[in-house]
Amino acid sequence: MIIFENVGFEFEPGHPVLRNLSLELEPGQVVGLMGENGAGKTTLVKQINGLLKPTTGTVYVDGIDTRETSTAQLARKIGFVFQNADHQLFADTLQAEVAFALRNLDFSKDEIDDRVARYLELFELTRYQDQSPFLLSGGERKRLALASVLCVEPQILILDEPTQAQDALQKEKLLTFMDTFRDPEHILLLVTHDVEFAVKAVDRLLVLSQGQLIADGLPTHILSNPRILDRARLLPPQLTQLAHQLAKEFPNFPTDVTTIAAAAEAVNQLLRRQR
Repeated sequence: MIIFENVGFEFEPGHPVLRNLSLELEPGQVVGLMGENGAGKTTLVKQINGLLKPTTGTVYVDGIDTRETSTAQLARKIGFVFQNADHQLFADTLQAEVAFALRNLDFSKDEIDDRVARYLELFELTRYQDQSPFLLSGGERKRLALASVLCVEPQILILDEPTQAQDALQKEKLLTFMDTFRDPEHILLLVTHDVEFAVKAVDRLLVLSQGQLIADGLPTHILSNPRILDRARLLPPQLTQLAHQLAKEFPNFPTDVTTIAAAAEAVNQLLRRQR
């Protein structure tokens, strides 16, 4: 479990980035984190893995106060994929990149070889395994960063803008992988601006604005709420925009539509009423 108790954070005195933030994240959840640029999203997730420590309040990870443990110790539980893959990659080859964390955590050679092969294949990078990471495209480097963190199979996984530079097929593959984190052992926290992906991917959505938590609930309810979206400078999903347009012509048409299944059901009900 991850617990934030009245957490505040400042890089400079008098300029808070997080303000009196309290929340709990439990295993079994895939949680989305959204908000405008500068809302404090990356600062929040760096409180979890100990890269930043609270100025006020406390962050607990599995009952451990992050101020009283090292980032290295937290890294055994927490995987963090940076928004910019180039800030994360450094090895001479893709194989060495994926193997690095496994070696540091004392995995056996056979286990390292197995996981390196498995995760390079998962992200369709096997053919480049002996090349430099910096010869890859932006999307491929993003997938390599994912592979190098996911191979450890951490208990808590934080993905910062994982769909950036990814095409539709890779997004679908990422969704398939994320489904494995919907179990009682894992917490997955997804930082994203991609509302279409968030609707499909997350069970619970958190929204930050100016360092404060302004919404916490089901993605369907939050991403169809104009007040929350306006405050966080977010656009609703395209299906929600379409639903609002249809509601102007058909007043009973629901405006909290965010998925194709919900849209199809709403249209079917509308057609039945028109007969």
